[in-house]
Amino acid sequence: GDASSILGKRWKDTADTVIIGGGCVGVSLAYHLAKGGMKDVVLLEKSELTAGSTWHAAGLTTYYHPGINLKKVHYDSIKLYETLEAETGQAIGFHQPGSVRIASSAARVDEMKYQMTRTHWHVTQQYLIGPEKVQELFPLLNMDKVLAGLYTPGDGHIDPYSLTMALAAGARMYGAQIYNPAPVTSLKPTADGKWDVQTPHGTILANRIVNTAGFWAREVGKMIGFEHPTIPVHHQYVVTATVPEVKALKKELAVIRDLEGSYYLRQERDGLLFGPYEKMEKMVLQDSWVRDGVPPGFGKELFESDLDRIMEHVEMAMEMVPVLKKADIINVVSGPITYTPDLLPMVGPHQGVRNYWTAIGFGYGIIHAGGIGKFLSDWIRNGEPPYDLIECDPNRYGKWTDVPFICAKARESYGFNNVVGYPKEERFAGRPTSRTSGVYELLKDKASMGFHAGWEQPHWFYKPGDDMGYKWIETEAADGGYDVNISNVTEDVGVLGIAGPNSRKVLQKLTDEDLSEAGFKFLHCKSIKLAGIPVRAIRISYTGELGWELYMDQKNMAAVYQAMMEAGKDEGIDNFGTYAMSSLRLEKGFRGWGAEMNCDTNPLEAGLDYFIKLNKPADFIGKAALQEIKAKGLKRKLSYITVDTDDIDPEGNETVWHNGKVVGNTTSGAYSYSSQQSLAFAYLPLELSSVGQKVEVELLGRKYAAMVIQEPLVLTEPTRTRLQKKTKGKA
Repeated sequence: GDASSILGKRWKDTADTVIIGGGCVGVSLAYHLAKGGMKDVVLLEKSELTAGSTWHAAGLTTYYHPGINLKKVHYDSIKLYETLEAETGQAIGFHQPGSVRIASSAARVDEMKYQMTRTHWHVTQQYLIGPEKVQELFPLLNMDKVLAGLYTPGDGHIDPYSLTMALAAGARMYGAQIYNPAPVTSLKPTADGKWDVQTPHGTILANRIVNTAGFWAREVGKMIGFEHPTIPVHHQYVVTATVPEVKALKKELAVIRDLEGSYYLRQERDGLLFGPYEKMEKMVLQDSWVRDGVPPGFGKELFESDLDRIMEHVEMAMEMVPVLKKADIINVVSGPITYTPDLLPMVGPHQGVRNYWTAIGFGYGIIHAGGIGKFLSDWIRNGEPPYDLIECDPNRYGKWTDVPFICAKARESYGFNNVVGYPKEERFAGRPTSRTSGVYELLKDKASMGFHAGWEQPHWFYKPGDDMGYKWIETEAADGGYDVNISNVTEDVGVLGIAGPNSRKVLQKLTDEDLSEAGFKFLHCKSIKLAGIPVRAIRISYTGELGWELYMDQKNMAAVYQAMMEAGKDEGIDNFGTYAMSSLRLEKGFRGWGAEMNCDTNPLEAGLDYFIKLNKPADFIGKAALQEIKAKGLKRKLSYITVDTDDIDPEGNETVWHNGKVVGNTTSGAYSYSSQQSLAFAYLPLELSSVGQKVEVELLGRKYAAMVIQEPLVLTEPTRTRLQKKTKGKA
């Protein structure tokens, strides 16, 4: 009764899904779940909808994203926003004048060509345009420094408050319940994987909970023992009074992003709105909230503005858009937006507890809200994600993500927001973390290190004269009722790989175990001792050559490494990094996880059918789906191609053309040192996948001739061994 009088509606004490947080992301999820047929959906908001970061957001919407998978999120968001007003009857203030990313340096033009290479095979329209077209779209620009622009039709801006209210209206229309004010005070898991969600109004028993609490996400996570690596950042934007030159325009200005000036600028009624991204030494983190929590009652408050901090960008904006020099500033908004260390949100089920999901860490929540709501709704309702979004997996972080790292990385990510991005570029703030392997100290001065899920991993080793420089297991075990204990041993186990014709000879010096062809067969695993140290060895075809993967305690890793290096001196043993491994695996036709193989592909089109026995009695996971795919027939196939390039190599996600039409995309690429040419894998239509088929691969705005060839280019060691045996047998 008390809850009903306060909330104005009847309190539900059970729910299929409870969403915690009423910003645009949480409300979008409620809308999509309810619209998708899940009627028992409850959203809990601690104060009022949009409180937090949503209400003061600048509201930019863009199809553009430099990555691949998040382009789909942006696309789904905009397509939803285009129809939401008609569906709900709620005005959302959606403007779509298009946007232009401005290039005023040669390097920036190359970056745009690179992005065009990765865009043609997506549904979104995007164009590299010259200065004349840039000026047509934004006639108030000073064109002295403008070399080109990346134009995206359909981009624009939206009113965040109205958007959220329209999503809420839609959620209610389809049967969801939204309670506010209804702060969550406690989260307690039950033995059967459900949750008791406690509030001042009562407790709701939920099948699952989703944390969409914005900059309160850490507080919600702490209720169940998680320290989510999110941190609020002070972001400022400036709004001007009416500008006569803007008022006189006959059509709305395109949104511009001056990348060298590191700011966005758009029309706001008859004035202008522009927001900068300061350099990392000037930007401000609200790190006290990470240490001490968000102040009670903070919701629709703002920080004190600081024009001095952004004056460098204001001056650059005035130079690029001269009418700003005479414009009166009527408002400076300085509010918290939430960052993760890598600037990407944390979306999906979280390891460690059952039925706890997150959709947090959104630095760009307005453009992500619609698409993420749809993505998570499809995943929750159907049991698997609709497409691969592994870069947003919340489990990419762990205990190694401490507060100093969060602060250093968020500062770097914000400050580098608009710098030129180069392929294979590394950023070093906050590194190394506590995740260093047992051989890191031995190798750190010999190699250029890459950063992978907190680990320092050698990309390439220096030579004299070189410049130095989803499901995917707890849920399965619970749903299947399997008697199995699952523990994450990533921090405890180190891995070393040894490969090459002499690898057996080197290892044999260190063990009494029979490593001969007969004694240790391909793909077999054994527990052995190397130099007296226990090791779990798997014989594999490492980069296509004879090799072993060796698993051991981290504390023993350095000793095993040094023993192998000493044992291999006479054989000329040396180090190799992941870049060399990538080139070698392409030469041998080896597929890579996250490239040729991911959630958006299947093993049959990836050419892995020889690893699958569909006629075996066991009903393995995915068997029925593969049988259905096989029965329907494939529409595309992974093809092995050479690319006739000059001083550039494919790396993956480039557009493939044939007869002037987009027909596919590369998945990975590299230079082959064995054959002295560029290689790539590409998904092509079945009719274009035959050996000898000619296509074109777009690289930095040019189309290079390519041809499908028989794989592999270089035979693997097991294949060579079989051929040698056959030859000897015939002789």
